[in-house]
Amino acid sequence: MVVKIGFVGLGIMGKPMCQNLMKAGYDLVISSSNPDTNRQLQKEGANVVSSYTDLAAASDVMITMLPNSPEVKEVILGQGGLRDGARSGSVIIDMSSIAPTVSQEVGKALEEKEIGFLDAPVSGGEPKAIDGTIAVMAGGAEETFQNCLPIMETMAGSVVRTGDIGSGNATKLANQIIVALNIAAVSEAMVLTRKMEVDSELVYEAIRGGLAGSNVLDAKAPMMMEQNFDPGFTIDLHLKDLNNVLETSGDIGVPLPLTASIKETLQALQADGQGDSDHAAVVKFYEKLANMTNDS
Repeated sequence: MVVKIGFVGLGIMGKPMCQNLMKAGYDLVISSSNPDTNRQLQKEGANVVSSYTDLAAASDVMITMLPNSPEVKEVILGQGGLRDGARSGSVIIDMSSIAPTVSQEVGKALEEKEIGFLDAPVSGGEPKAIDGTIAVMAGGAEETFQNCLPIMETMAGSVVRTGDIGSGNATKLANQIIVALNIAAVSEAMVLTRKMEVDSELVYEAIRGGLAGSNVLDAKAPMMMEQNFDPGFTIDLHLKDLNNVLETSGDIGVPLPLTASIKETLQALQADGQGDSDHAAVVKFYEKLANMTNDS
């Protein structure tokens, strides 16, 4: 059986994910508000439709990669959304990073129409989306997960089911805490050593093979040293994720003081006009505190 996939959300992450699916031979149906994206992906083999209901009607599996909870609810459950056009037995994989409670709400609404659902947010940013090595953390029924695993593996280097619906986004919240605080730690360390006039590249080479070494260090330290903040994952998006973290932690009564602190840092950067910058630009917050210029 040829599986037909519908894809909604062709932004900085979704577009290369879609392209990797086409490279693997899947038939793709897309619906984007960006005419340039539609034209490009149509040239690469995708079929373009004008509505979400048409996309759902033409698809066995639908993938959404959207900014936040309200957009996911609107695209899937809103009037003229995917649910209206999807047939019984089809599956929706939401790969957006949203609140776990919203994933559970969407899953319950789809269950009433016998539409399968996975919440399967991703980590890795644009570079890993391009080379097909993102990490996927999925929640949902085991059978649905296994049926969709080959599709997700086409886009990913790691795909792990973490439990029932909502657990994928709960895992993503944990991921975003760790990434944000790692970037803050790398930023503080880089600013400290630069202020002490120690070569940042040598510091990086010296510590990356020890206990302080991490994927975050390898991905973000070179960007900080080069002052290259072209976005793979933006300040705005990470702040959105931390808002979901703290909203969820408040609902269940779990204090997260470190997360609250780095959220304030991201808010300060956003206020300084850095919202569209890569989250490696956290280093600029610490440079400002230390009265440093890019040359010092």
